[in-house]
Amino acid sequence: MRWQEVSGIVAEFDAFVLVTVYVPNAGQGLLRLGYWQHWDEGFRKFLKGLASQKPLVPYGDLNVAHEEIDLRNPKGNKKNAGFTPQERQGFGALLQAVPLVDSFWHLYPNTAYAYTFWTYMMNAQFKNVSWHLHYFLLSHSLLPALCDSKIHSKALSSDHCLITLHLAL
Repeated sequence: MRWQEVSGIVAEFDAFVLVTVYVPNAGQGLLRLGYWQHWDEGFRKFLKGLASQKPLVPYGDLNVAHEEIDLRNPKGNKKNAGFTPQERQGFGALLQAVPLVDSFWHLYPNTAYAYTFWTYMMNAQFKNVSWHLHYFLLSHSLLPALCDSKIHSKALSSDHCLITLHLAL
């Protein structure tokens, strides 16, 4: 996989490389799951190569709810795009291979209902029936600089919300 096949930006700073990305999803009916698996493998290799040079901060809509806490209805979504075993395992493989840590869950491991996406259907935002799909990941060497990682669920401009990261470097 070449970076041209990835929708995102790479910005190098003195202390780290920021990688913004929108990860494709497996699609309705999982029609694109095979494409997603190919993409995921290439993206993991790409980040691993970058991480060999400098710490990383991958950020964006990763289109996967990694753990059951990352969505309101895990049992009913196990066969849906964003929560299939393949996607969840791929996310776990990314965290281990590079290696990376989820900044939000590192700071707030017991926070319930920490979501970043709400479908427009069935009044999902009001009911907070949602998914955690947006992440700031960090190389382990950046953890001492981690001050905060926030989900701004009240600041909606679409079906997604803003997340922020504060590093003291």
